[in-house]
Amino acid sequence: MTIQEVKRKLAAILSADVKGYSRLMGEDEKLTIRTLNAYKEVMTGLIQHHRGRVVDAPGDNLLAEFASVVDAVGCAVEIQKELKSRNAELSENRRMEFRIGVNLGDVVEEGDKIFGDGVHIAARMESLADPGGICISGTAYDQVENKLGLSYESLGQQTVKNIAKPVRVYRVLIESGTFASTDIIDQHIQFCTTVDGVRIAYSMVGHGPFLVIPPAWVSHLQLQWEHPSARDYLEKGTRTQTFLFYDKHGCGLSERNRTEFTLESEVRPLEAVIDHLKLKRFALFGHSCSGPVAIAYAIKYPRRVSHLILYDSYARGEAISTEELKKSFSSLIRSAWGVGSKTLADIFLPGADVSVLKWLARYQREAATAEMAAKLLDLTYNLNVTDLLPRLRVPTLVIHRNGCKVIPFHLGREMASMIPNSRFVPLEGSIHLPYFGDTDAVLRIMGEFLGIPAHGKDSIR
Repeated sequence: MTIQEVKRKLAAILSADVKGYSRLMGEDEKLTIRTLNAYKEVMTGLIQHHRGRVVDAPGDNLLAEFASVVDAVGCAVEIQKELKSRNAELSENRRMEFRIGVNLGDVVEEGDKIFGDGVHIAARMESLADPGGICISGTAYDQVENKLGLSYESLGQQTVKNIAKPVRVYRVLIESGTFASTDIIDQHIQFCTTVDGVRIAYSMVGHGPFLVIPPAWVSHLQLQWEHPSARDYLEKGTRTQTFLFYDKHGCGLSERNRTEFTLESEVRPLEAVIDHLKLKRFALFGHSCSGPVAIAYAIKYPRRVSHLILYDSYARGEAISTEELKKSFSSLIRSAWGVGSKTLADIFLPGADVSVLKWLARYQREAATAEMAAKLLDLTYNLNVTDLLPRLRVPTLVIHRNGCKVIPFHLGREMASMIPNSRFVPLEGSIHLPYFGDTDAVLRIMGEFLGIPAHGKDSIR
């Protein structure tokens, strides 16, 4: 390659390897390779979610690049949290702990490969990290210091082979973020594939019979339980049952590219997750715009669904709002996603405190791009399963808040009236999300319907 052909660029580099890999291979080669492949799949999914790409992954090493160092460090933190959760299930001598280094620097690009000082320094940061830890260079630290809600410990200056000047090094204090780690709820994120090749991220939490919960408008498995109120709901709900979640196609950790927006394209990920886990019998919970999806699945697979619960949902999307308001919301999301996410947070959680609204607005923006969120909102308005309702033969519970501003109360009542032998339970309040507001009442009613003991204040009455 001539000097003129050399392509240089500034990039954020993430370098990772397994501490004690040779020992693990010596003790059990097959198990080590199986664990390594599973962990690399998780890491690849998280890297892609953070807008990065895997450059190379030989043996126990992994090299990735990002356009943003904030994305790179944020991804590194999420990787270590997820792998820590997975390692907790393994015996201590079989745990596979990665060290991660991140650097922002100049690299040479040749095809799909990258070389140069930027890569060398990232590898040096990796070698200085503790197992399960992260070290970043001074150039990376300068860009992320106040942007991720994390704390850092300076390790001073370190020498790097073939680099003339010492490099500043910082250890990332992973557990120092604003919200508690999702490790406390033991959420393990895994992946499966739909029949048309779409990668879907899913997770399971709890113990006992399965309650399958399709995503509503937008979703993000790693962020949805950050807020203490949401975690409290999850902790209570999963004491006696297993909640199964997945990210919507186009959102969160699932594949972000999406071109089809139909009821059928919404049902396929639900089918994929259930088929992947080989579930034979389970309850299904449809909230908001996932209600029509749950209804369609229950019609298609009536023997699999033991119970159907529909919360603040509907059958006719076109009746949710006026055409003028629907167009206004879609336009606002596309043109000003920041303002749009805050506006919708106010509608979803009326009267909530500022910290909750800020969290929900950020959650929506992290879950999907503006264009994807707008297209999924348009899909919400287009879904119509009215013709399916009389054919439902699954025991069905319809719960609806009488002051809900997102899905009008009369649509829930109308839907319940068209489902044979359904039970309709109106609830006081206007909070649209089931894991905020009077969550004990929601869990109690669900528990009674499913024959599962409820937890919380209402359960002692």
